[in-house]
Amino acid sequence: MAQDLPLPRALTAEALGTALLVAVVIGSAQMAADLQAAPALLLANAAATAGALFALITILAPLSDAQFNPLVSLVLCLTGRQRWSRLAPLVAAQAAGALAGAALAHAMFALPLYAPSAIPRDGTPRLIAEAVAAFSLILVIFGAEAARANTAALVAAWIAAAYWFTSSTSFANPAMLLARALTAAPAGIRPMDTPGFLAAELVGGLMAAALSTWLFRRP
Repeated sequence: MAQDLPLPRALTAEALGTALLVAVVIGSAQMAADLQAAPALLLANAAATAGALFALITILAPLSDAQFNPLVSLVLCLTGRQRWSRLAPLVAAQAAGALAGAALAHAMFALPLYAPSAIPRDGTPRLIAEAVAAFSLILVIFGAEAARANTAALVAAWIAAAYWFTSSTSFANPAMLLARALTAAPAGIRPMDTPGFLAAELVGGLMAAALSTWLFRRP
């Protein structure tokens, strides 16, 4: 398993994967805005993110399980799939990668390296949507493992779908939340709205972990 590999390789994979994923999310949104393709903004974001997820999970999963997400890392520890001693270093690597990815995207589009977002994403409907997004992401990950299916393909497909059917546009990732609070690109979220999103992600993710542990349990 990837968790048995030396920690430095896993941390490098997590930081690199998270950085590139964040750069794709922010960069694709900014590109759509620059091209004045507002109606296609969500489509561009969803397609770019899905493609990046499939590629990054495929190549980096052997090194770190391609988590790229503190919520996923936490759930893996809670369910015994990963040692607790690896949680803090992995989350730190993911956060560092998220900040680096945001700076990289901004540099490519001549934006300030960091700027608080002014895009409001508040209200109960969006919090419900974000809980659903996190719940469904964890459910898909556990389901893919149980079915011995292609996790990269299933996660990529589901995230692309969740961009469209959730009013929060499916952050489902505290590291992504951090990065998107610090961008002036259309993918951003006001810093004041991040605590609610984080709480929703935790609630949804933990509920999915509890359900999946029972639902996909093998005899």
